[in-house]
Amino acid sequence: MKRTRMIVVGLAAAASLVAGAAWAQFPFKGYLGEAVVDTALAVPPSPQPGSPQAEADRAIFRSTRALEGTPRWALAIADADEKKSLHAMRCALGVEIVNPMEAPKLARLLLKVAPDLNNAVNKPKALYSRKRPYLVDEGNICIARDPKLDASFDYPSGHASWAWAMGLILAELAPDRAPQILQRARVFGESRVVCGVHNASSVAAARDNGASVIAALHGLPEFRADMEAARVELAGLRAKARPIEGCEAEAALLSVPAW
Repeated sequence: MKRTRMIVVGLAAAASLVAGAAWAQFPFKGYLGEAVVDTALAVPPSPQPGSPQAEADRAIFRSTRALEGTPRWALAIADADEKKSLHAMRCALGVEIVNPMEAPKLARLLLKVAPDLNNAVNKPKALYSRKRPYLVDEGNICIARDPKLDASFDYPSGHASWAWAMGLILAELAPDRAPQILQRARVFGESRVVCGVHNASSVAAARDNGASVIAALHGLPEFRADMEAARVELAGLRAKARPIEGCEAEAALLSVPAW
């Protein structure tokens, strides 16, 4: 199952448990439908084996294995669960959304963006067919090894593409928190490097990938209308938000580069 598809399934499952069959039958076709954004034109070519960038990626993979057992490793494990990606933004956003039906308009927006992003990730991944770093160099990863993960490709990271796309959306909906939101979105993607399942250049390319999709979506009236509805909804939630525990510790952790 594709990584962004897992996001859709996770959000849909949580929403349907609260709201019943209406959400369970929501057509997850995205805003673009068959009009896939060709992000292979926007994302830089994958580093060639033996190139300075590829060797830098290998060095980063090896050096970040030393993070195992640290708080940054624990964050990478937490960030590996795409279904909790919105929850991971709670400190940056200033409001904790425990389940999607607390913010149905925002949830619907994200549910519709995920298939478009998934389609956009697939083409460059297949084009470059780059191996994941732990298949090139020895080293532990922060999640269980899985044959499906081994068989999937590294460049660009679908997980980090989603994190950056979601970060851009949330930063636009809450512009006063944009720096914090984009920092958390960046770190969420970088957790894939700490985890050892993506190269650093694959995560950097993912930001271009995610941004390309969001730029294309802004040309659609339906997307812009849904953004405005989510903006109003989120403002109401933020106005009633209570203090969130653990945000100071998270801010301190995010301020330290992982490599």
